[in-house]
Amino acid sequence: MGTEISEPLILDKKNIDDGGGVESERVPEWKDQITIRGLLVSALLGTLFCIITHKLNLTVGIIPSLNVGAGLLGFFFVKSWTGFLTKLGFQVSPFTKQENTVIQTCVVACYGLAFSGGFGSYLIAMDERTYQLIGAYYPGNRAEDIKNPGLGWMTGFLFVVSFLGLFSLTPLRKPSNSAFVFYWVMVLDYKLTYPSGTATAMLINSFHTTSGAELAGKQVKCLGKYLSTSFIWSCFKWFFSGIGDSCGFDNFPTFGLTLFKNSFYFDFSPTYVGCGLICPHIVNCSVLLGAIISWGFLWPYISAHAGDWYPSGLDSNNFKGLYGYKVFIAIALILGDGLYNLIKIIYITAKEMCNKSTKQSKLPIVNEITDSESSEGLAEQKKRDEIFLKDRIPTWFAASGYVALAAISTATIPIIFPPLKWYLVLVSYMIAPALAFCNSYGTGLTDCSLPSTYGKIGLFIIASLVGSDGGVMAGLAACGVMMSIVSTAADLMQDFKTGYLTLSSAKSMFVSQLLGTAMGCVLAPLTFWLFWTGFDVGSPDGPYKAPYAVIFREMAILGIEGFSELPKHCLALCCGFLVGAFIVNFLRDVTPKKFSQFIPIPMAMAGPFYIGAYFAVDMFVGTVILFIWERINRKDAEDYAGAVASGLICGDGIWTIPSAFLSIFRVDSPICMYFGPSVST
Repeated sequence: MGTEISEPLILDKKNIDDGGGVESERVPEWKDQITIRGLLVSALLGTLFCIITHKLNLTVGIIPSLNVGAGLLGFFFVKSWTGFLTKLGFQVSPFTKQENTVIQTCVVACYGLAFSGGFGSYLIAMDERTYQLIGAYYPGNRAEDIKNPGLGWMTGFLFVVSFLGLFSLTPLRKPSNSAFVFYWVMVLDYKLTYPSGTATAMLINSFHTTSGAELAGKQVKCLGKYLSTSFIWSCFKWFFSGIGDSCGFDNFPTFGLTLFKNSFYFDFSPTYVGCGLICPHIVNCSVLLGAIISWGFLWPYISAHAGDWYPSGLDSNNFKGLYGYKVFIAIALILGDGLYNLIKIIYITAKEMCNKSTKQSKLPIVNEITDSESSEGLAEQKKRDEIFLKDRIPTWFAASGYVALAAISTATIPIIFPPLKWYLVLVSYMIAPALAFCNSYGTGLTDCSLPSTYGKIGLFIIASLVGSDGGVMAGLAACGVMMSIVSTAADLMQDFKTGYLTLSSAKSMFVSQLLGTAMGCVLAPLTFWLFWTGFDVGSPDGPYKAPYAVIFREMAILGIEGFSELPKHCLALCCGFLVGAFIVNFLRDVTPKKFSQFIPIPMAMAGPFYIGAYFAVDMFVGTVILFIWERINRKDAEDYAGAVASGLICGDGIWTIPSAFLSIFRVDSPICMYFGPSVST
């Protein structure tokens, strides 16, 4: 999901450089932009945001943009450190916006691997728990296709696949000048907007002005206040959570016991309320609409046909019963939305590149120069171009790096996943740069990155090619290869855009992305291991159900076995929802904005179909709070909503650490707060 931004894409010059002018600003060398203190802060924040990403991945699968929190906390930690050392009499180097950009890049690259690494999707779909949930006798679900999580092999897998995306696009040359590489084409020549990268640059530029630093200080205080509140509240909730998954505020029947049985209740989660504050209103409303359609109407209707459509008396996790409808209809919505957006972005990319080649480009560009005749504006752009291209990444280095990494990965992945043969890995790496190009270009145009869609395409193709003898594991592993490459490539281009607008060197951006990725390869598995050892991950009755593990494994089985084992009318319903996702997306694109802004997003609707309605209620509470806040004081809401949301999410995320240790040492909550019908009823 892309991040909507309501501000202009570029700040006024006076807001960017505080009156000094870009051309007069001193810019440190690329090596000086990467500092030890910056890397330490990046590792600390990377750990925190990996934990938050895992928590969301293993519960609802919706990951909001955490850039505001990362930017604020990075600014706060370094400013606090330099201020403390200055008071002690030490001489410290100033904290520049280039260093701030490096920290942001490292943090985003690090916690990005907690998502693209598949810890809530394709990797955990290989484990024994997911195999058992689907059923040992389910056609295509073989015991041989089990690989339980292990710290060693997961770390090794990330190291051999995660860096390829960074090298996959960098060698692409601009046809008219072989010295200029891909980031010239995307950032300087085509001037793609990369809205999230541009918004991040706005945030960082504003921090390093007098007025912006003052606002940042207030935002940090706001973030700290809500972080503390969220942490204390999560700790308080634990005391009433008892043993198991039926006690405490997480099971509070807010709207009565009847609706509670259909998962409609408010569970007092600061994380989901924070997500509601960050995500656009239409996303939150789409999630709630999906919950109402599925748990309010569709599942009760199908349940009423138990004994006719499917055998009655089946357990809640049997795919021949209601559970099968939940999983496969959710898959249909996800695939329908993903395929539509993939076709749309490929069409837009081809059309705009054709326009560019005929000198009729209509690409959405960032208007860095408001007046083409302004010498000051021309000087600013020239300065940005000069700084950005001063330290280029050698084409030979990027090309040889991709080839070397692809060779290592081709040899290593079949050792980790034997069913995925070396020649299939090699073919994947031959076509990966083209897919990475499509995704990065589409991200620059629409701010919509689709790594999971490309991954699912690889999953279906490889699973069907390998067949019943290992196709499930091969398909899931191939999904990981594709997701890692296209995701990191798009992230790198976003970072190049941010670096260009903050006067950072392209080389420092590339190196910081490498360092952040290396951190993620270590920190993402370690933080996941905290969940894996501390909680019963994947249990339908536990707090971390890992809902997308079942979905991804079922997709792999579907690629091999087809639709023969679906319950009665399930295929027809799946086709209807898949076509419906196409139609709804098409209507969103062709209707005027004043109407399209109220049309729901099928991808957001899909989550509650399988997971439940409770988190939709929480996110809707967040969006209602933001809506009222915007009506009372829009300026305050724009300035502080991101900080409040980040504080709520971070505080609850931090509580996960002591909670995991309490679980590891078998320390149970002393009180079980349980709600049930009164004796008289």
